[in-house]
Amino acid sequence: MRLPILTLTAIATLFVAADASAQTYDPRYPVCMHVYTPGGFGGGGGDYYDCSFTSLPQCRATASGRSASCDVNPYYAFDQPPPPRRRHKKVH
Repeated sequence: MRLPILTLTAIATLFVAADASAQTYDPRYPVCMHVYTPGGFGGGGGDYYDCSFTSLPQCRATASGRSASCDVNPYYAFDQPPPPRRRHKKVH
């Protein structure tokens, strides 16, 4: 009796884990819209991020009237300093 219960538990765990997917943020854009969608297996929903906005006002205008919010992209390189210049040694 113990083996069938463990087998069913393992199968159920695989079905729940199969629904999860990796989230991708586009590092080229500074603002992402988090879109909330209802439902999904086990009540998880199918939320996703749309990282195609150049400003918060642009994102907020698109999110207006939707179940969504705008966030700063955590993978965008804000004001990253340029790499230091290399000095070349003079060859005599």
